[in-house]
Amino acid sequence: MSKTMNVAMIGGGFMGKAHAMAYAAMPMFFWPAPALPIRKVVVDMTDELAEDARARFGFDEASSDWRAAVCRDDIDVVDICTPNNVHAEIAIAAANAGKHVICEKPLARTVDEARAMAEAVKSSGVVNMVAFNYRRTPAVALAKKFIDEGRIGQILNFRGTYLQDWSADPDGPLSWRFQKSVAGSGAVGDIGTHVVDLAHHLVGPIAEVNAITKTYVPTRPIQSGGVDKLGASDKNADAPRGKVDVEDEVTSLLNFDNGAVGSLEATRNAWGRNNFITLEIHGTKGSIHFNYERRDELQVMFADDPGDARGFRTIYTGPAHPFGDGLWPIPGIGIGYSETKIVECRDFFQAIVDGTEPTPNFDEALLIERVGDALIRSGQTGAWEKV
Repeated sequence: MSKTMNVAMIGGGFMGKAHAMAYAAMPMFFWPAPALPIRKVVVDMTDELAEDARARFGFDEASSDWRAAVCRDDIDVVDICTPNNVHAEIAIAAANAGKHVICEKPLARTVDEARAMAEAVKSSGVVNMVAFNYRRTPAVALAKKFIDEGRIGQILNFRGTYLQDWSADPDGPLSWRFQKSVAGSGAVGDIGTHVVDLAHHLVGPIAEVNAITKTYVPTRPIQSGGVDKLGASDKNADAPRGKVDVEDEVTSLLNFDNGAVGSLEATRNAWGRNNFITLEIHGTKGSIHFNYERRDELQVMFADDPGDARGFRTIYTGPAHPFGDGLWPIPGIGIGYSETKIVECRDFFQAIVDGTEPTPNFDEALLIERVGDALIRSGQTGAWEKV
């Protein structure tokens, strides 16, 4: 029988729902599970919000005091699902208390915060992971397998995008994601870091960037109530407006450590794009294309294909592919966002049980934070900036 591990989850919003689902479902998908996550206590801003999250997400207890929760003797894992401005404080406190830590992305608002977090988990020796879950999409894992096997040869070029339209409406509410003091950055930290993580995972470290950043909507209606309203579904054109002090879009050229070149595009103002994460990688022996909105599919072309079969083919991920033993038994049956969180959960608990380093850990996320900082700097200077 798998051992149990008690989880304190800090944050009961959208991301808390995704993590709570993963804790409940992970043993159903990956059995025997490396460990059984026990949803012990959920923490939110007020007792009322915490109690609502407890009932909704199936936790044993509710609290509005994260400091007390992370220091409890019966807590093994601290899961940080909060806005970015408290990631560092919670993670460092959890590490100092000897708790394993998983933190939502981006790791922090600044390089300095991320460095302090990485140092804290390293000095305490706790297992640490950052929740860049898109790399756990089976098609992306299959792309990684093909690249590692040399199937597309030496990588020449990476092209990555993350396009959304949830903030394209100027009357969408002033979420914390539009406030530098809370978020640290805008499109760079919120979605651009996912592209950076995929680039690092598949190609290697980014060495320097040359970026353009733009803010299209300078003010937004101030939210009423304490719950963050992600997206533009709740519009109030007549409400008082507050300042947006982060970027809506970043577009950048990339140079990689290994000599590959590429580009990155991230915007939350692309009408018609929902969660349009794409990557295309060209190598000396073939190419790979992936679109998250068709996440069961990987497009591949190998240069040694016969002449009458040249062009991209579609592979539908299923049992023969990464994570296929635990997910669905029929290729193309449908992998959702929640499945990537389930795989992430399995990998995190497996690392705790095995005493190994999961990926991406805080050190890897610190490098992603450095790339984000270089993108912001380049957007200001208009010049190439080293990571």
